[in-house]
Amino acid sequence: MPSDHDARRAADSDPKYVAAFDPVDGDKPSEAIVDAVASVTGKDPLEMTPLYEAIDPDALDALFDQRQAGDETHELWFTYDGFDVGVHSDGEIRLRTATDTTSST
Repeated sequence: MPSDHDARRAADSDPKYVAAFDPVDGDKPSEAIVDAVASVTGKDPLEMTPLYEAIDPDALDALFDQRQAGDETHELWFTYDGFDVGVHSDGEIRLRTATDTTSST
């Protein structure tokens, strides 16, 4: 039986791109995110906005380090280089075109 969490993930609007990293083998999501955005945009990673301007890469890698996290599951969304980036502890990275969540009053 799917969990509520699985239903929420399935209800997300269709991602523009889905990539993966292997948290069990110690792959770093920070590197996989930069590679995924570069692949989608066709940009050289060195010409992109540094990831640290959007999120602390060391903290991101530590959060998703399965060697330390055990069976905990995490999901984190943030905006980077024009994309909403979703990272899940199973190694899935979802990219969607960034949405403006500010409202004018």
